Amino acid sequence: MIIDAHQHCFWHGRDDAGLIADLDEHHIDQAWLLTWETPPQENATPYLHVFNPIHVRADGTHAGMPLSDVLATHRKYPGRFLPGYCPHPLAGDAPRFFESACRIHGVRVCGEWKFRVLFDDPRCLELHRKAGELGCPVVLHLDVPYLRNETSGQLEYCPEWYGGTADNLERALQACPQTNFLGHAPGFWREISGDAGDSPKLYPDGPITPGGKVWRLLKEYPNLYGDMSGFSGRNAISRSPEIGRDFICTFANRLLFARDEYGGKTQAFLATLNLPSDVQEQVFFGNAQRLIRP
Repeated sequence: MIIDAHQHCFWHGRDDAGLIADLDEHHIDQAWLLTWETPPQENATPYLHVFNPIHVRADGTHAGMPLSDVLATHRKYPGRFLPGYCPHPLAGDAPRFFESACRIHGVRVCGEWKFRVLFDDPRCLELHRKAGELGCPVVLHLDVPYLRNETSGQLEYCPEWYGGTADNLERALQACPQTNFLGHAPGFWREISGDAGDSPKLYPDGPITPGGKVWRLLKEYPNLYGDMSGFSGRNAISRSPEIGRDFICTFANRLLFARDEYGGKTQAFLATLNLPSDVQEQVFFGNAQRLIRP
């Protein structure tokens, strides 16, 4: 069995039938289908070309990946998807919005959390706590607000940041011990290496060095998991394949196979690591099943 723990619908030029065809092609039994709400002030300009054009607003901004698309796809293909939803933490009463989505529509995942708000903002913590109360894991997209200039070494502001830093994540882990979080995206996976703070690249390359914060956080916080989706997850593990394999085996009960894209690149790479069968079972479906409360 294979569960894709991070997927979206109606994007990158494919409709819901196109997503199902992709799942079938890669022998994926089920996917977590996630939203991404983008209010006008957080218009996701770099992503506009991959979104569903039906959700363009009159002012030219885009609503992102709304709950309505997730539910329509979930209802059309029952059994293939686990619906996710994450309201913007600053819009109205986000914890109640999320609870209503769980009660009315059967939402089982709080995600994708991808907002230009610090992850440990009190309004975010209230949403996280509600998700934990309802037994729903939170899928977090983390992109750092500053990167070092390759020439000057000075920190420069990154306008497309989400959530903050690994320090913001750690404070949320401490504040919400009953909530399970899945770390995802460049800001999370760059911290697999101890030199992350000095790298000028959004997707650092080169060998993994000791002291990466992700190793420590996974060891210290049982409510943290890793979402291995996208180029960021695949890049992190492949920087030093032997160390990457050791990382997966060490945290086999805390890592989830996920894609956040179409295709089989992550599956193909994981196949090269020759992972033990028990590790594969946990990563490809066991951990995902365990995180969803019956």
